[in-house]
Amino acid sequence: MPTTICPECSEEVFVDAESEQGDSVSCDECGSRLVVVGLDPFELDLQEEPESDGTSDDDDLQSSDYDDARY
Repeated sequence: MPTTICPECSEEVFVDAESEQGDSVSCDECGSRLVVVGLDPFELDLQEEPESDGTSDDDDLQSSDYDDARY
């Protein structure tokens, strides 16, 4: 199985030989979510987190008149 280096912790990461660009893998050492960006040789980059709308789940509960004291 091919290996490459984690861009976060510099440890060796195993990549499936059948991987394609855009496939996700994770680093066993640091737990980072990574994406395959190069194939020959295999190259990984940190997978970007989904964009947030700036509110937390707690904000959503407060704005929907949810009253947790009733439960």
